[in-house]
Parts: sequence; structure tokens; C-alpha cells
Amino acid sequence: MADLTPTPDNPGLHVSKHSVYAPANGSYACRCGETQQAKGDESVRDLVTGWTDHRAACTGRKGQ
Repeated sequence: MADLTPTPDNPGLHVSKHSVYAPANGSYACRCGETQQAKGDESVRDLVTGWTDHRAACTGRKGQ
């Protein structure tokens, strides 16, 4: 399986939770260069909200 970690060249959101008892992990990367990571269920929920908000407000790629 390919690495699912998002990068500015391969942007997106990745969330994982290996079991009900394990904390969630998440990361996102945007084409503009912004990246974020979070660990823990509540922090990952905030990360998803942040990704959604960023995508709505993002003006484009870094350096353009």
C-alpha cells in the first residue's frame, strides 16, 4: 500500500484510528503548502474542521 500521508504535492486529509481504544491520528496538507497534524480524538476532530475551513478560504498554491 502506498504511503497515505498527505503532502503539498499530493494534498488531502488522512485520519486513522487503529482501534476503539487507541487515539485517532490525523494530518492534512494543502497545495498552498499549509500542513497540520493532530493526535487524539478531540484534536483530530478539530483538525478536520480546520481542513474544511482552510479549503474554503485557501487562495491557491504556494508561490503563486
